[in-house]
Amino acid sequence: MIEERLKETIRDIHDFPKPGIVFKDITPILKDYQLCSDIVDKFADQCKDLKLDAVVGIESRGFLFGFLLANKLGLPFIPIRKQGRLPADTYQQRYDLEYGSASIEIHKDAFKPGARLLVHDDLLATGGTVVATSKLIQMMGGEIAAFAFVINLDFLKGAEKIRPFCDNIFSSVSYY
Repeated sequence: MIEERLKETIRDIHDFPKPGIVFKDITPILKDYQLCSDIVDKFADQCKDLKLDAVVGIESRGFLFGFLLANKLGLPFIPIRKQGRLPADTYQQRYDLEYGSASIEIHKDAFKPGARLLVHDDLLATGGTVVATSKLIQMMGGEIAAFAFVINLDFLKGAEKIRPFCDNIFSSVSYY
């Protein structure tokens, strides 16, 4: 089962990026090509009936499996990037961080209104970046068909914040 394999593979880094935080490090997953392939296959199976138009990946770790999933599904991949990193005209959305705020951007021509999109990131924690991404998509007339995360830190209640945008929330492993 993928969940068990992931729990055996994901590395806990204590006190990173600050004291009291236990960081879930996905880099050991990337050493196992078969596990990576199995993660993508599972997401593809979960998404097969969603009639998607594209996969949206959130910078930067959302690019890892998001691009592979888009390729597996035969769909375009749309990057959501930090402010100032996309070269063409963009829309921007600010969101709050624990200490301050940040902005993410998407190209204005990333998709057409009415597009059905899968939003992917490596990890769902508090949901701030995913909510900002969802607002950008809605502002552009897109429809969120599903969310997909490798890891869900369920105890941080991020799913509650993103559920108003879409009820389809997939994760490969959850920590309660």
